[in-house]
Formats: sequence, structure tokens, C-alpha cells
Amino acid sequence: MYAIIETGGKQIKVQEGQEIFIEKLDGEQGESVTFDKVLFVGGDNVKVGSPTVEGATVTAKIEKQGRAKKITVFKYKPKKNYRRKQGHRQPFTKVVIEKINA
Repeated sequence: MYAIIETGGKQIKVQEGQEIFIEKLDGEQGESVTFDKVLFVGGDNVKVGSPTVEGATVTAKIEKQGRAKKITVFKYKPKKNYRRKQGHRQPFTKVVIEKINA
């Protein structure tokens, strides 16, 4: 069984036991998180939401809070002596999907 959930403005296909990296969520390592914006549930009996499936939830456990690798943002305009260098590290949450309740 799999489901499509919405979190952090993105739609993600998940299965039980899968580890995913998503936008940062509030919570400590080891806490449980419930996603209630379930858009689709697939498997033996398919349920399609409009926009979400009523009563369907996905339960996950927070495994890690962290920040991604650093990226460099460099702005440059030729012949105008304009250069701006800036770094960015995107925060993320690593979760393990425990149960799909449909």
C-alpha cells in the first residue's frame, strides 16, 4: 500500500518503512508525526481525494533534524563591479513512515 501526502508545499509518494527527507517540521528526534493531508491511497482498494481523502492519515516517526549541504548563491553583473556571494543551508527533517491508515 502507498499514499501521496502533502507536506511543506510538496506532494510525496510514501510507503510503510520508507525514509524520506522533507521540509523542517517542529518536533524532537523520536517523536511521532501525523500527516492528515492525504491526497491518494493506492493498493488493493484505491481511494482518491477531492482534494483529500476523508479520515486517512499517515503516521511517521522523526528520525533526524538537520541541514543540507551548503550551496553558494553568486550574483554577478559584468562590467559593473557588482558581485554578491551568499551561502545557504536548507533545514530538513528525516522521517520514517510507520503506518498508512486509510
